[in-house]
Amino acid sequence: MINRSIANENIFKIQEEDTQNSFYGCNQEWYTTMWQRRAGCGPTVATNIVYYLNCTRKSSISDKRLWTKRKALLLMEEVYQYVKPTMRGIPTTKLFGDDVLKYAEAMKRTIQLEILDVPKGRKSRPLFQQLLMFLDQALGNDRPVAFLNLDNGEEKRLDSWHWVTIISMVYAEEDSRATIRILDDGYIKEIDLGQWFQTTALGGGFVSFDYVDEN
Repeated sequence: MINRSIANENIFKIQEEDTQNSFYGCNQEWYTTMWQRRAGCGPTVATNIVYYLNCTRKSSISDKRLWTKRKALLLMEEVYQYVKPTMRGIPTTKLFGDDVLKYAEAMKRTIQLEILDVPKGRKSRPLFQQLLMFLDQALGNDRPVAFLNLDNGEEKRLDSWHWVTIISMVYAEEDSRATIRILDDGYIKEIDLGQWFQTTALGGGFVSFDYVDEN
């Protein structure tokens, strides 16, 4: 089995000031309005990745100490101004990527995006090995990956029409077995990627991005 992971998942650890409870990654339920909480999974995932890059790239001036919920929400609101859900949320990787580019431009940062779509039509989908190589390259280069799941198929631990953040993957190169670990709702969850790929009716997609020349 081959294991690929970001370098430091503990960067995602968030502490709630009042209760001292700990979380991993942001939770869209922390947003202040009902619409944000309902449709905010895309900007939440974008916030996770932006924060990770800010903490791990050379030119970052971000505070690398334990992230607090209050600080996380400030960044979530900042990102939300650019990575903004439509009435259908953010239902495509292109829309997500375009919004991330807008945010980066506003922050005077240059980023490079890579996208792999898994279309609804099965004949148009990439091979599962192509998906594995996409994730292997991203995680191997210390880049968390945004994962859009439009339909969870038989993988019941995933929510449909939902974005999550991939932080690691274990896979067998010779067959269709692969397990990913994701950030979702403030927790780390384990998902059977092969089962999702084989049974999803609507597909989804994957977005990897990084700051240019700042690794």
